[in-house]
Amino acid sequence: MLIASVLLAAGFGVSIVSMAQLKAGDTQMAQATQPLQSSPSTPNNAPAESKPGGERPTTPAPEPAHPDAKAQKDGATAALPPAPAEKTAPPIKER
Repeated sequence: MLIASVLLAAGFGVSIVSMAQLKAGDTQMAQATQPLQSSPSTPNNAPAESKPGGERPTTPAPEPAHPDAKAQKDGATAALPPAPAEKTAPPIKER
């Protein structure tokens, strides 16, 4: 009980001191920096020209997650099992 009273008194003290500082009027306002100068916009908004063999690798080509029909006949299995069938309830009977 004594500790709670001391903490409560300390809280009141801190709030009184902060209110006194606010009332003193010596607060300083922060000033934002000037906006940056933007580069002039170009009238052409077309995408940049693509170059073959650029930064993105083009080989090997991406492949689907499941093998094609010929590969399945040869015994290749899919990377993922087939998705389960959707569960549906029987239709609601009208009264």
